[in-house]
Amino acid sequence: MSAPRAASPPPFVLASASPSRRRLLEQAGVAPLILVSGVDEEAIEEAMRARPVPDVALALARAKAEAVIAAGDVPAGALVLGCDSIFEVDGVRLGKPPTPEEALTRWQRMRGRSGTLHTGHWLIDTGTGDCCGETVSTVVDMVDAPDDEIAAYIATGEPLKVAGGFTLDDLGAPYVAGVHGDPGNVIGVSLPAVRRMAARLGLPWPQVMGWQQTGH
Repeated sequence: MSAPRAASPPPFVLASASPSRRRLLEQAGVAPLILVSGVDEEAIEEAMRARPVPDVALALARAKAEAVIAAGDVPAGALVLGCDSIFEVDGVRLGKPPTPEEALTRWQRMRGRSGTLHTGHWLIDTGTGDCCGETVSTVVDMVDAPDDEIAAYIATGEPLKVAGGFTLDDLGAPYVAGVHGDPGNVIGVSLPAVRRMAARLGLPWPQVMGWQQTGH
């Protein structure tokens, strides 16, 4: 049996301004450096209007990760994670509502029903140049809330900041009746997916985390 080996974890960059994604990673022990991509999401979505929603979410995630690297502020050898979420109800894509009026219209469409939250993940190892991606899809059941409650929730401003116009981890939580699949994916990051992608890049999760490992 060899002695414990102290791993040196690579810097981890999150190419997203989402506080929920950052919080999820931090709760799992990852301390991400936040670098926002500034990608024109609407242009990408428009160019891919005919493509399946999971493909669009993945393309957006990849664009964010690549844009952050192209900006030149990423530490050497870092892992860069790009993410993007799109909520789909009856084949209709629902990203961030542009206005309170649109948020109300969307909520009236999805209340009392189920939709699918697709989150694209793209991970790049800048040390090797290797990369991979995965879209995780989770079904979400929404509460059949009345108009006055929906309007009050929209007035908080939170629905205008998130895909689908709701959150699972903040003010919108009481309006989510159920989740079928990875709840973290609905919040913004599927941590099991990030672990799988890191492994595909040759980085076991203990190495990503810098945990000590004991060989046998």
